[in-house]
Amino acid sequence: MSSVPESSSAAGSEGHVTAGPPASVTPFSGTVADGGTAAAAGSGGDRTSAAPAPGTGPTSLQTLRALDSGPRGLLESEAEIRLGRTGENVLPARRPVPWPRRFLRSLRDPFTSVLLCLGLVSALVSAWGTAGVILALVGVSCLLRSAEEHRADRSAAALRELVATTATVVRRASDDAPPLEREAPVADLVPGDVIRLRPGDLVPADVQLLRSDGLTVHQSALTGESAPVAKRALDIPDPALSGAGPFAQPQWCFQGSSVTSGSGTAVIVATGGATRFAAHDGRAGQRGASAFDRSVQGISWTLIRFMLLTPPLVLMANAALRGRGLETLPFAVAVAVGLTPEMLPVIVTTTLARGAARLARTSGVIVKRLPALHDLGAVDVLCLDKTGTLTEDRPVVAEATDGADRPDPDVLRWAAVSALWTLRLAELPSADALDEAVLDAAEECGPSAAGEVDPEAYEGVAVLPFDPVRRVATAVVRRPGRLGVHTLVTKGAVEAVLDRCAVDREERDRLLALADRKAETGLRLVAVARADRVARAGAYTPADERGLTFVGLVALRDGPAPSAADALGVLARRGVSVKVLTGDHPGTAARVCADLGLRPEGRPGPDDVVTADLVDALSDKELVRVADRATVFARCTPEHKARIVSALRAGGHTTGFLGDGVNDLPALHAADVGICPRNAVDVAREAADVVLAEKDLTAIDRAVLAGRRSSGNIATYLRITLSSNLGNVIAMLTAGLMLPFLPMLPAQVLVQNLCFDAAQLAFAFERPAASVVRRPTVLRPRDFLRFITGFGLLNAAADLATFGVLALALHNAPGDGGETAFHAGWFTENLLTQALVMILLRTGRTAAERRAGGPLRTAAAGLAAVGVVLPLTPLGPLLGMSALPPLYYLLLASVLGLYAIGLTAARRRYERRHLPDADLVREDLVREDEEERAGR
Repeated sequence: MSSVPESSSAAGSEGHVTAGPPASVTPFSGTVADGGTAAAAGSGGDRTSAAPAPGTGPTSLQTLRALDSGPRGLLESEAEIRLGRTGENVLPARRPVPWPRRFLRSLRDPFTSVLLCLGLVSALVSAWGTAGVILALVGVSCLLRSAEEHRADRSAAALRELVATTATVVRRASDDAPPLEREAPVADLVPGDVIRLRPGDLVPADVQLLRSDGLTVHQSALTGESAPVAKRALDIPDPALSGAGPFAQPQWCFQGSSVTSGSGTAVIVATGGATRFAAHDGRAGQRGASAFDRSVQGISWTLIRFMLLTPPLVLMANAALRGRGLETLPFAVAVAVGLTPEMLPVIVTTTLARGAARLARTSGVIVKRLPALHDLGAVDVLCLDKTGTLTEDRPVVAEATDGADRPDPDVLRWAAVSALWTLRLAELPSADALDEAVLDAAEECGPSAAGEVDPEAYEGVAVLPFDPVRRVATAVVRRPGRLGVHTLVTKGAVEAVLDRCAVDREERDRLLALADRKAETGLRLVAVARADRVARAGAYTPADERGLTFVGLVALRDGPAPSAADALGVLARRGVSVKVLTGDHPGTAARVCADLGLRPEGRPGPDDVVTADLVDALSDKELVRVADRATVFARCTPEHKARIVSALRAGGHTTGFLGDGVNDLPALHAADVGICPRNAVDVAREAADVVLAEKDLTAIDRAVLAGRRSSGNIATYLRITLSSNLGNVIAMLTAGLMLPFLPMLPAQVLVQNLCFDAAQLAFAFERPAASVVRRPTVLRPRDFLRFITGFGLLNAAADLATFGVLALALHNAPGDGGETAFHAGWFTENLLTQALVMILLRTGRTAAERRAGGPLRTAAAGLAAVGVVLPLTPLGPLLGMSALPPLYYLLLASVLGLYAIGLTAARRRYERRHLPDADLVREDLVREDEEERAGR
C-alpha cells in the first residue's frame, strides 16, 4: 500500500483560502492534460519548487501542493469557491439544435435544393400552380425530417439520464473538523477534491492516486485494452516510466475508466473540459460525406444536367421548327419539372422515418441521423472491437496442463482451491473474473476420483490477496486428518510464480518459453504452485511465498458471445465483411476470430492479422490494399482505428464502425455510419449516428435489414419514376416538334404530376423484394443512368405508338375537338403506362410477390382509374380535355399489352444480369417472412 501521510506538508491549507487555485495540474512535464490548463502554483512560491522528474509527472506531494489541497480534503467553502471559478464537472455541452435551424438545415439536401430552384423558376414564368406544389412538397419533406431527427435527439438525451452521477468525496466543514466522506454529485467535484475509489466506481475526473490497495481499473474506453490495468500511488519519481505514455503511468486514473478491484484514495487534478475524456471528443473532428451524401449528390447532379439542358433545347427546337418564341417557356419549364422526381424528398424522408420508427419500436434502436439508415443498408464492411461484441466480458478456462504440457485436471483443482478460499477469506468487494472462471471449470470437471485433489476437502486458514506489485495470490489451507501441516497454494502471473518456485534457470527458461508459445495463440495464462509448511499460529506474509513446487498452467480465453457465430454467418450471407480493430494482443484477437470462424474467404494466413506497427509503416495507398485483405488489426490506438476506417472508405467500401469508448471517437467520425450501444460513454453516444439497445451483432443485423428495406424502396422509386419521366420527356419533345399545338398544356402536366405524385407515396409503405435485403443497397448514379435510359426509351416508344393510335382514332375530329381529344388521350395513356411501370418494374420479385396485394398495387389501380375517368368528368373540359371515341380505348389496350410484354422481357433480362440467383432470393424471402412474424 502506498500513501501520502495525513501529517505531510500537503495536508491542506490550514487557516486560509487561496485566491486562485489552478483549474488543473500538468500531469507530465511540458504537456497539459489534453485541453487542461497548466498548473499554476498556489499562493506560496515553495509549492512548485520540487520539479517533477522528466516524463514521469509530479509526485503526490507535488500535486497536492500545486492544488493547495491535502489528504484530508478541501473545506466545503473552498470547494464552493472553486466550483464557481472552474465550473461544473461536466463535458462541454452540445446545445440542442433549435427547430428553425434544423428545418433550414434540411434545405441543404441536394434533392431539395433542386426542387427549390425549379419552384423559383416556375414562379418566374408565372406557373404558380407548379411552383406552389413544389414548395409544398419541399415543406412537407423538411418538416418530416426535422420531426424525426428531433425525436431521435430526445431519445438520445434520455439515455444520458441513466448514467450514475455521484462519487465519494472527502471534505471538511471547518479547519478543525475531521474529514468526512459523503456522496456528492459528480458535477460538483473540483480540482483538489480528495475522493475514494472502490470496485464498480466510475472514475469521475482525471485523478492522481494518493493511496492504493490492490487497485486495478478498466480503461478500455480510453485505450481499447480489455484487461484491467494495475494502478498505484507514486511517492518517488520512477525513471523507468519516463518513456511510457499517460495511460501507462500507474499513478494516474482518467475519467471514463472504472475500478475493477482494490481501493484507492485520489486527488482530482482536472475536471470537465480539461480532462482527457473531453479532449478526445474535441479532437474527433467532423465526419466527411457519407455514402448517402455521395449517392444523392451524384444522382442530383445527373438530374441537374438534364434539367439545365431541357428548357433551352425545347425553346430552340420550337423556335427553329415552329417559329415559336418565349410563349413556349412555361411548357419548357413544365418539361423540366416532369423530368424531376419531385416527390423524392418526401419519399426519402417518409421511408427513412418509418424505418427508424419501426427500429425504435421493435428493437430499441435509435437512428439519430435519418440518412444513416440508408448508410446502414449500404454497409459492406463492419469494423468493431471484440470485447463485448464477439466475446463476453468474462474469461473461460481453455485447458490446464502440467510442466510438461500434458493435460492434468489436478492443476485446475489446485487453482480452484486457491480461488475458493481467496474469495471466502479475502472479503473482496467483488469476485475476480479469473477466480470465477476457474471455479466454474473445476465444477464442470465433476467429483474428484481417488488420488486426485478435492478442493472441497480443504479448509481455509489464511489468504494473501492478489496485489499488482506481487502479481500473485496465495491461499493457506489445511486438510482434516493431516495434523501439523499447512499447504500454501499460489497462483498468478507466470513469471511471478516461477520467481517463487524452487526451479533452476534452465527449467525456468523452459517453462517461460512454453508460456510464451501459449500466449502467442491468444491464451491468458495463470501459473499454479504449492508447498507444504509446518502449521503455525502466526500470520502468513509474502515472505512465506518461497521455495514452492511448480504445479502447472491454467490457460484461459475470452468466451465467445452466444449469438456471435450465428450473427457473423448472417452478416456474411448479407454481404457484410467484419473486421476486428482492437487494442488487445494480436494472438488473443486472432484466436477469438478463429474460434468464431471469422476468416477472409476461409483462408488463414499472415495477412489476417495486422499490428499497429505495420499500419504505421504503410502509406495511405498501401494501407487501402492491406485493410481490404486483413481481418484483425491489433494493438490499435484511436488514431489507428480512424486511419483504417478511412482506408476502407478510400477503397470503395461503405463502412460502419461499432464502438463504445472515448478511444473509438475518431473512428466513429471517420466511418460512413457510427454505431454504439446505449451503455457507451456519453461522448460516444453523442458522436454516433445509431444507438443500439445492446452491444450485440444481432441488433446490428436488424438495423442493417431496416436500412436495406428503406434504401430498396427509395431505389425502386427512383428507377421507376426516372425511367417513366424520361420516357415522357422524350415523347413530349418529339410531339412538340411534330404537332402544330402543344402536346400537353402546363395545367395538364401539373395535374398529371400531382396524380403520379400521390400514387408514388405508396413506395414509402411498400415491402421491398427479398433480393433487396440480400446485399448492400447503394444508390449508384451510373447504374441508375443505365437503367432509366433503357426503360425510358421503352416508355417513349409506347408514348410514340400512342400518337399513332390517336392519329388513327381522331383523324375525323373537327377543329379544336382534335386538340382537346389528343390531350385527353395522351393524359390517359400517360397515367396508365405509369401504373403499369409501378407494378411491372419492381425488380427482384418472385411471381408470388408480384401477384400479392399491397399499397403499391392499390395506388397503381387508383392512378389508372383517374387516368380513364378524369377526362370524362366535368373537370375534363376545365383542363382542356374532351371525351375519346371507343376505338381509341381498344387500340390503346393493344399498345399497353405490347408495352407490358416489352417491360416484362426487359425486366427479366435485367434481373438475370444484375440480381442474385432465384433460389437464393427465395431463401431470403422465407427468412424475411419468419423474421417478420417473429417481430409481430
